Amino acid sequence: MDLGIILTYAPSLLAGLVYTLQLSLVTALPALLLAALLAWIRLRSRNPLLQTLARGYTDLILGLPLLVLIYVLFFILPEYGLTLSSPLVGVTALTLYYGPYLAQVLRAAFAAIPPGQFEACSALGMSRWQSFRHVALAQALPVALPPATGLFIGLLKDSALLSVVSVEEFMYAAKQAISESYAPLEIYLAVALSYWLVTLAIDAAAGAWERRLTRHRIP
Repeated sequence: MDLGIILTYAPSLLAGLVYTLQLSLVTALPALLLAALLAWIRLRSRNPLLQTLARGYTDLILGLPLLVLIYVLFFILPEYGLTLSSPLVGVTALTLYYGPYLAQVLRAAFAAIPPGQFEACSALGMSRWQSFRHVALAQALPVALPPATGLFIGLLKDSALLSVVSVEEFMYAAKQAISESYAPLEIYLAVALSYWLVTLAIDAAAGAWERRLTRHRIP
């Protein structure tokens, strides 16, 4: 094993890792907005058409591999006159894919709150926003945070699939380095270690946030 190869390609690998993190963070916001919309429809909407569309879309995504969705956006849409850049394909695919998964987490977290608490908020004269912020969100967020963190870590790792459509993320940089160095062991070892350290950092940060949110609870 030649560690000098890792040092040689460290700048390009680091650039790919930074791009992966940026791509994941940029995707997280629209995925969360989509998830919130789907969760609201499933929990609050009385429109049967919206309910059917939300349920059908969720069922479709839950049974669809992410790679297939990437291929549809990158290879099939141009045949119908809609061509997206590789980074946009990446953000769109990850958003469409992880939105329903995150919606399931949000729906379960909010559905677990007893309805009587909202009736109590109304009796106390609290507005809907106050009830949501101080009662619903305060209880749902600690419940949703651990599985949502797992989904974000999954999103981060699944971004490696975007290398197949030439998105210049971490795995793409690794493939480029391997094609030049012919040293897959060293490069993939560096990639694996980097993913592991990043996911550990994300999990630690989410754990600290969860402890802060639940510090008022009696053990």
